Amino acid sequence: MDGRVAPGPDKLKSSHGLTASVVYSSPMTQTSLDLPFVRAQFPHTCFNDGWAFFENAGGSYVPNAVIDRMTAYMTESQVQPQAPYPKSQLAAQRMADGHARMAEMIGATADEVVIGPSTSMNVYVLAQALRPLWKAGDEVIVATLNHEANSSPWRRLAEFGIVVKDWPVDAETGALRLDLLEDLLTERTRLVAFPHVSNITGDINDVPAITKQVHAAGAMVCVDAVAYAPHRAVDVKAWDVDFYLYSFYKIMGPHIGLLYGKRDRLLEARGQGHLFFAEDDIQHKLNPAGPNHETIAALAGIADYFEALAAHHFDAPANTLHARTKQVFGLIAQHEQTLAERFLDFALNTPGLRLLGRHSAKAEDRAPTFSFTLKGKSSADVVAALTAQQIACWNGDFYAPRLLQAVGVTDTTDGVVRTSMAHYNTVEEVERLVKALDRVI
Repeated sequence: MDGRVAPGPDKLKSSHGLTASVVYSSPMTQTSLDLPFVRAQFPHTCFNDGWAFFENAGGSYVPNAVIDRMTAYMTESQVQPQAPYPKSQLAAQRMADGHARMAEMIGATADEVVIGPSTSMNVYVLAQALRPLWKAGDEVIVATLNHEANSSPWRRLAEFGIVVKDWPVDAETGALRLDLLEDLLTERTRLVAFPHVSNITGDINDVPAITKQVHAAGAMVCVDAVAYAPHRAVDVKAWDVDFYLYSFYKIMGPHIGLLYGKRDRLLEARGQGHLFFAEDDIQHKLNPAGPNHETIAALAGIADYFEALAAHHFDAPANTLHARTKQVFGLIAQHEQTLAERFLDFALNTPGLRLLGRHSAKAEDRAPTFSFTLKGKSSADVVAALTAQQIACWNGDFYAPRLLQAVGVTDTTDGVVRTSMAHYNTVEEVERLVKALDRVI
C-alpha cells in the first residue's frame, strides 16, 4: 500500500457523534507535507492502479472520510429531514453539520452560504436573483479569463438591457489585463465577474486588490474560485468579496457547489425558489432545486480530512477549523510549489511548447495547473500518447473557449493539453509526466 497507517486508531467525531474513518496519528510538528500520510487517507485504488493522475482540475480524488460520511447518511438516515422522529432528526443534524463546517472553513457563517447543485447553476440563479435590482443600461463586466460558469449567466442579462463589457486578457499569456479595469468601470457598473484562478492558465489573481478597486467604483464582485479552493485557504471576510463560489468535487467532495454572499447582498437578491419561501429564507430562495441531502451531509468529511492533516502535522493546531485549514494549506502550497517548479522547468526548456499563464512556480503566483500546446502536434494526439503511458490528463477548451480564442488557439475543440496537480501528487509522478512528454516530443 502506498502510504503508512499511523499507530493508534484514533478517530475524529463530529457534533452528532458520527465517527469519521480517517487515518490518524499522534501529533507532531512537521515543516512539510507528509505525503504517505496524506495518501493513506484515500481509497487504496487511488494511488495503486499504475496511473499518475493529473486531471485534478477536472475533479479530485475523494478521501475516505467523505465516502464514509456519504455511506453513513444513506445507510442510517436516508429519510426526509427535520421531522420529529429520530432518524429524521439525525438526517437534519448531519446536513446542518456539513453546511456549517464548510462555512467555517472559508471564514463565513452558515447563513451566508448557499449549497446548490453546481457552480454553474449557482451563478445562473444568482444572476437571475440580482437582475430585478438593475435597470436597462446598467453594466456588468465579465472577464474573458472566466470559465463559462461565471460568464454565460451574466452575458445573458443583455437580453434584459444590461450592458455587458468584456475584460480582456493578454494575448500571449492569457493573464487578466489589470491595467484596463479602471477604464471599464463607470457609475453604471453593478458587478464584475472574474476568477480567482483560471482553470486554464493557473494564474492567481489578486482578489483583495481587484475587489477594493471595484468597490471604490460602487460595484460588486462575483469571484469564481473553483480552480483556487483546492490549492489555497479561503478567507472571504478578509478579502471583502460580495460573492464567492466554488465546486466541492474539485476539493475532494461530492458534485455540488458553494455560493458565499455577504448577508445583505443575499437578502436583497430576489427569490428564485417556490413562492412560499420568504425573502429572508436565503437557503431556499436561492436554491430552487432544494438541498441534496446526502451530499451536503458528506461535506463534513472534507472538514474531517483537514482536521486529520492538522492534527498529524502540528503539535499545536490552531483553535478554529478556519485557522487549522489555513495551517494545512500552508503546507499544501509549499508542496505544490515544488511540483510546479519541476514541471515549469521542463516546460520552459522545451522548444515548441507554448505554456499559457505566468512563467512562475511561486505559490503566490499560480496553482499547479498547466495548459500548453506543442508545435506541430494536436493536443488530442499528445493526450492519447500520454494516456498510453498511463498518464491521466485531458485536452479541450475546458469550458473557457473565449480565453483560448483570445490567445490565438483557433481550434478550441482540440484546445490545449492541461495537466493539473494536487497536493497528493508526488514529485516522482511529476517526473513520470515530464519523461512521458519528452517521449511524445
